[in-house]
Amino acid sequence: MHLPRHSLFASAALLFSLTCTAWAADDTKQIPIDDTTFKCLQEMTPVRGFFVGNLLGKIDDTLKVAKSPAGGVYPPGSVVQLVPTEVMVKHKQGWNPPTKDWEFLELKVSAEGSKINVRGATEVVNRFGGNCFGCHVAAKPEWDLICEKDHGCAPLPITTAVITGIQKADPRCKVADAPKAATTP
Repeated sequence: MHLPRHSLFASAALLFSLTCTAWAADDTKQIPIDDTTFKCLQEMTPVRGFFVGNLLGKIDDTLKVAKSPAGGVYPPGSVVQLVPTEVMVKHKQGWNPPTKDWEFLELKVSAEGSKINVRGATEVVNRFGGNCFGCHVAAKPEWDLICEKDHGCAPLPITTAVITGIQKADPRCKVADAPKAATTP
């Protein structure tokens, strides 16, 4: 039997959706996160337009993958941020295999700090109506769900200059500590 191409895509999308929503995160492999976890972008390390950190103190391991021209698997504790209000955190292996153990978080940020607004795996939708995992899953396998211009993800609908402006406007930073733009090559 031969199915039309659009039916195959629809069937694959349905199977993917059912697989992702049926998978529960393993809380024993979750790294503790609360409203005090996330701070000014300046306190993170800039890499090609985004910022990284590591909640387990293994920043060198995170930077090794972030700076690798061939990609790699980010270690547990890795934090990746493009803008102050959206964060990815890598939990311990097995936390949530469909997301490669990444958790997506949307934050409310102010001069007083960060407040977690939404968090989860495949179900998180940002304030603009985009499903975080739905975009990041398009990244080529060697990039561990991290989107950049040549990683396979759809391009963002805003310019690099706008992203840099958003990064510099992080309200959690003191004026003297405002993040320097994470430059792109």
